[in-house]
Amino acid sequence: MSGGQRIFVLAEHRMGELRDITWEMLTKGRNLVSQSGGVLSVILLGQQVGNLAQELAKRTDEVLVVEDEKLRNFNSETYQEVLVNLVNQYKPTLILIGHTGFGMDLAPSLAAQLGIPLTTDCIDLNFEDGEPVAVRQMYGGKVNAEVTFAVASTYLVTMRAGSFPAEGEEIERAEIENLSYPLKEAEYKRFVEYVEAVVGEVDITKADLIVSVGQGIGDSKNIPMVAELADIMGGILACSRPIVDKKWLPKERQVGTSGKTVKPKVYLAIGISGAFQHIAGIKGSTIIAINKDSKAPIFRVADYGIVGDLLKIVPVLTAGLRELKAS
Repeated sequence: MSGGQRIFVLAEHRMGELRDITWEMLTKGRNLVSQSGGVLSVILLGQQVGNLAQELAKRTDEVLVVEDEKLRNFNSETYQEVLVNLVNQYKPTLILIGHTGFGMDLAPSLAAQLGIPLTTDCIDLNFEDGEPVAVRQMYGGKVNAEVTFAVASTYLVTMRAGSFPAEGEEIERAEIENLSYPLKEAEYKRFVEYVEAVVGEVDITKADLIVSVGQGIGDSKNIPMVAELADIMGGILACSRPIVDKKWLPKERQVGTSGKTVKPKVYLAIGISGAFQHIAGIKGSTIIAINKDSKAPIFRVADYGIVGDLLKIVPVLTAGLRELKAS
């Protein structure tokens, strides 16, 4: 990337709050422009979103705001109409959109209308010799593939949630520019209502410390033992897919490609073999593994490991921590 080129990040927000994926894409966008001297621009579409623009201004070079009653709620048809105008006006080198329900609805149609290359569900992205190279996971996370693009003036990428830290350094407040485009009513889609998912007992994606249990636990009656360890460590109990399949813990606690992506500071894996579908759901964590099988795949990715019977090790750890806290 040469100086003066722009990276667009499309802000995702819902019910008056910015989604974490927005901050994660800003982290990556800042990393890319810091290497080139380019401009990081956030696109914020909505109605009465001035407070969100002020938040975004702390982490970017420029906030481009389009407010319209037709943008009050997300509609990919209307968003696309605005984005086509913005791309034609500002000609960004790269557009980042979250690989969420929001982004998956919008990105393919947007790329088709603009006639630009699109790569979806990326976990990383860099420029090599001025051209973007994306990283995607294949075969359920077993293989990381580098993906190049057909040469174009603008590239579109959707980024997987949890791939980058949401926290970032605040910079000098960016310029907020309010724009206006004549928008027609959406022809094919209309917003009906938000239907919130049932609120679970916990949100493992927000945890700094996770104690996760796998099928090596042997029996559901042993799970309270691991839950006790998680509690005394100040962590949250999670699990691998077999535990959910057996209905020993609810789906909201599952880590992996068919569960949730987590990014705690510490991930303690107890009785987890380490299948790639599970490991793909852990990002940027120090992994500690306890497993009686010294050849278990989990030890290939673990930073620290204990080979032994978890039914003997976990009670000792719990007792030791309890004694330490008491003293």
